[in-house]
Amino acid sequence: MLPVPGDMYVSAALTNLSVAYMQQADYIADKVFPVVPIEIQGGKYFVYRRGDWFRAEAKPRAPGTESAGSGWRVSTADYFAEQYAFHVDINDTQRANALSQFRIEQNNTNFVTQNMLLTREYQWASKYFVATPWTTQVTGVTGVPTALQVKRWDDPDSTPIADIKLYSLIMQRLTGYRPNVLVLGPDVELALEQHPDFIDRVKYTQRGVITKELAAALLGVDQVLVPSAVINSGPETESAANDNFSFVFGKSALLAYSAPSPGLEVASAGYTFAWTGLFGSSAFGSRISKFRMEHLKSDRIEGEMGYDMEVIAPDLGTFFSTLVS
Repeated sequence: MLPVPGDMYVSAALTNLSVAYMQQADYIADKVFPVVPIEIQGGKYFVYRRGDWFRAEAKPRAPGTESAGSGWRVSTADYFAEQYAFHVDINDTQRANALSQFRIEQNNTNFVTQNMLLTREYQWASKYFVATPWTTQVTGVTGVPTALQVKRWDDPDSTPIADIKLYSLIMQRLTGYRPNVLVLGPDVELALEQHPDFIDRVKYTQRGVITKELAAALLGVDQVLVPSAVINSGPETESAANDNFSFVFGKSALLAYSAPSPGLEVASAGYTFAWTGLFGSSAFGSRISKFRMEHLKSDRIEGEMGYDMEVIAPDLGTFFSTLVS
């Protein structure tokens, strides 16, 4: 059988076009709670007892007598910045045969960086975007809500604006702090964009579009964040049939007070301790390095991050679960 023309011609790859799935995600792990730079990997921080600061104990004093007195208590808690790392090796054969459009150094650096950022984002969600650590836990329901329940926000009869303002007031009554940040899963944001309460309140604005800034103003918080990272929880195999994609952040919301910046005697729902004392690290305790692995005849591109995410004040967070169906 004679070869057809296509068998005798090897198509060259385009030099100005390639397809790679570099996530255009809104990562929020370094945007919600203050980042505390630490020089030493582990240590302690002080925790003040909240109740001691909310008593009105001053009393009238008669001449020549003692004033009323009291005191406050403090305890300590531990932090330890675990070191996370991930690498890709570029062997000499790959480098020698790589076409120019692969930009082999840049692509592998991007691959390592994205893996590290996605890992950090997933850990943030696992630590904070769950009900367990928070004092107030609210559940979305399809029926008539009872205590610590709200009607799911994809129901047009629900009241998301009133719900957030009510639980903001509850937090303020409990702690003296009013929450200033709201983190929404992407599905929850979509439900709010289509909700009659929001549509009715923005229809006369300049563009009639619900922006995050406008949503924050309606809900009484300083900022609304919608993390959009996607994770593949399927096993790594040759077949894409095993891939399993989902949003890192589910159908829930976190309402919290976040201190504008870390400091002594500053309360915040959470802090991230970033090990900046690690040689060559950035402000988040991260670094990318390249070095030779001669025994593998390869160059290694390696990413590292050293951090610890801690819930500092559980009563400064309210978690809303299953907010949409």
